[in-house]
Amino acid sequence: MSKFIIEGGHPLHGTITASGNKNAALKLLPACILTDKPVLLHNIPNIQDVRNTLLILRDLGVNVTDLGGGSWRIHAHTINKTEMDSVLAGRTRASFVFSGPMIARMGQITLPLPGGDVIGGRPLDTHMRALESLGVKIDIPERGRFRMNADSLRGAGYILLAEASVTATENTVMAAVLAKGETIIDNAASEPHVRDLCHFLNQLGAKIEGIGTNRLKIQGVDRLTGGEFRIGADFMEVGSLIGATAVTGGAVRIKNAAPHDLGMIRLVYEKLGVSWMVEGNDILIPADQSMVVQAALGGRIPAIKPMPWPGFPPDLMSIAVVIATQSQGSVLLHDWMYESRFFFVDNLVFMGARIVLCDPHRVLVQGISDLFASPHGVPSPDIRAGMAMILAGLCAQGKTTIHNIQQVDRGYERIEEKLRALGAVIQRVEETKRQV
Repeated sequence: MSKFIIEGGHPLHGTITASGNKNAALKLLPACILTDKPVLLHNIPNIQDVRNTLLILRDLGVNVTDLGGGSWRIHAHTINKTEMDSVLAGRTRASFVFSGPMIARMGQITLPLPGGDVIGGRPLDTHMRALESLGVKIDIPERGRFRMNADSLRGAGYILLAEASVTATENTVMAAVLAKGETIIDNAASEPHVRDLCHFLNQLGAKIEGIGTNRLKIQGVDRLTGGEFRIGADFMEVGSLIGATAVTGGAVRIKNAAPHDLGMIRLVYEKLGVSWMVEGNDILIPADQSMVVQAALGGRIPAIKPMPWPGFPPDLMSIAVVIATQSQGSVLLHDWMYESRFFFVDNLVFMGARIVLCDPHRVLVQGISDLFASPHGVPSPDIRAGMAMILAGLCAQGKTTIHNIQQVDRGYERIEEKLRALGAVIQRVEETKRQV
């Protein structure tokens, strides 16, 4: 077990390069199972969830080669088994997206419930209904274990997803590209990582139309070939680093930040008094942020809500909470998607934040709050809440200890090294016993 010790009060300054998109990497790696030819993937982030996904591939018999610098060669020439290791699968929620490509390639898979962040109910019903539309038979022989098989996948004709689920869209796409006939997926998710997956599959020979829209038209093909692909920037990391720069009063350039993916993030952050400039594919966060909450019409307290793309990403709600503590004014943050998203805010209150947890989905934040390091340290309950606590530590007075940082490692690549390069005083310390 490791912990971070952060000395607050040091503005971030300098230049940093964005890592590859975590959620794209976690779907493109399983997608390599769809072909028996070698695939080269670039800009893969070195994070724990990716390492777990690579272990799952190896356990299935896939040849995985580290080429260095975030590049990997994946060659699923043979698949040795169709039952996923329950321990490996339990480490990441992305393990469930192996079901689509494994059924398409092998005709069957047995897998447990996926792991991942405990941020509320994350039902799999949309996945199941979509896969069944493609001819997949699903059996649950025991609680928390799924057995799926299909003698032959067939195009579903038309599928209307009950929700614009990212992973359900990706799973369905990966199964449909090798199904016989046409599949139209309506109410499909269109996040940047969904687009990356579709463009990648088309490069391998798939026939997917409507990429970037909420209706995908897929014409099944007999087989896919090999190829090479570079995934885009992780806009969650970029949004987190923008927040860290703003709350510390720093000035940072983020290179290769894919500013075209930051539209709604920009609109929401501007409500909190945070803005940036765009230069090519870079963004520049200046030091002279207003850090004043923009009141809604009539002087009402503004509300921030996540929405499916191109709406504000739910994974940045935790970051927005910390930014709001350092912005003058009141703001309501409402995450209607996940009922446990805001349970970490008690730790911010202990540090001096003025936050009311109205109910499991809503918090009211009154800024500006002077934050102080917690004498006993704070936990990192999930990936994004852990990063939010890092932001709090960066702007708090004193030294903040953050425990359980393996959660942060699941989604952020060498985050303490990146922050130190920008002038943060943060160190990783091994601990043998959790002290919280």
